[in-house]
Amino acid sequence: MRVPPTIFLTCSINLEPEMACGDGPDDTSLRVAWEKFCNDLKDAGLATFKNANPADPLQRADAFRFLTQNLGQAFDLALETRDPAFPQIHPFVTPTRKLGGDLADFTYRQAWIDGSRTYRITGRKGSARWLNVTVQGPRPATIPDTDWRSLHEPFGDIPQCNILGSQIKGDAQGDFELFVGGAPRPCNWLPTTAGSRKLFIREAFDDWDETPTTLTIEALDMAGARPLPTPGRMIEAMEWAGTFITGVMRDWPEHAWQTSHGVCDPNALNAFPSGRIANDAADVKRGRMAAHMVWKLEPDEALIVEMDMHPGFWIFGMGGAFMGSMDFLYRPVSYTPGRTHIDTDGVVRLVLAHDDPGVHNWLDTQGFREGNLTYRNLLTQDAAQFRTKLVARENLLDHLPGDTAYVTPAEREKMRRDRYRAIKRRYGI
Repeated sequence: MRVPPTIFLTCSINLEPEMACGDGPDDTSLRVAWEKFCNDLKDAGLATFKNANPADPLQRADAFRFLTQNLGQAFDLALETRDPAFPQIHPFVTPTRKLGGDLADFTYRQAWIDGSRTYRITGRKGSARWLNVTVQGPRPATIPDTDWRSLHEPFGDIPQCNILGSQIKGDAQGDFELFVGGAPRPCNWLPTTAGSRKLFIREAFDDWDETPTTLTIEALDMAGARPLPTPGRMIEAMEWAGTFITGVMRDWPEHAWQTSHGVCDPNALNAFPSGRIANDAADVKRGRMAAHMVWKLEPDEALIVEMDMHPGFWIFGMGGAFMGSMDFLYRPVSYTPGRTHIDTDGVVRLVLAHDDPGVHNWLDTQGFREGNLTYRNLLTQDAAQFRTKLVARENLLDHLPGDTAYVTPAEREKMRRDRYRAIKRRYGI
């Protein structure tokens, strides 16, 4: 039998810029901007190996995942949603995109605005327990009254005013209009200043059957189609995106360690720093109180976290080394009042462990040996009282009260599916 001849195809790629059509007037500037962005990206990648990220295969990989997730939204923030004359609401965080300091049971959205314009937000109220829309003002180079650098873009700006979902008036179906800027209105209005630059929209969920608030935004003076980006605009976007991605990798988690006044203390392992609660004037406008714990668990250890039950809407959420939320779509990494078993002594007990101990209130470490646990309280000023106990994993159950709630593997799987379906509904995915 005759064997057909082997045919080899070869190709070459000329990495030098193609000059056949001549250089464009902005080519040099575009090349320089692009090369700088690529160098910024390379520098961001090196931050995955910093001391704050454990030299553990899973956590090294997670650091690169954190980087690439934010690379994916860098130009959405820098270019695609950046023009305040044609605003869009951008989701910061999804199950596949995390930012430092996000919590699993929050959704986070923003829209760039111009304080001299008037905007109309239209939407329909969901049933989520908490919604807060904040106007953010100028972003100073340093945190006011300190010499600490402000958190990376698009954060670090100063909250100016806010409105809670409970203050937004809607019709019988929950449909509403909220105006931002322009002349004062008797209700459903947020004032702006010349320095107002964005809206920050956070919504928090308790029970799995709660639904999200739908929102869309437009500038009242919008006219015509949005102009296409010019080379100059593209260069600005490359600069902003490069600064954003390097800032993300530089600032988390060290910025919180430095600037939280002891709320986030890496030296207080496996404990919430005593008496340290974030609750200043800016926190009030954000509508929250916050506490934080840095944890470290060996494979044969577990950590019991106790909090005396108190009124309000509180949330516990797990985070990795860069303080981005853990895999909240598939894993039990967060708890709220509506989904937590409270022991008969009035104590909330959560168990951090690398494997499922069969305890209802299990917080999955997803195999990470180090991470963060964050607490938020949204509706009251009740100060939480925390206690922690590091125990041997094999003796964990000996340290829990007799009325601890346990779940079977089938019940755990149902809990996992309830979580999965609720999270997908929140994000429309």
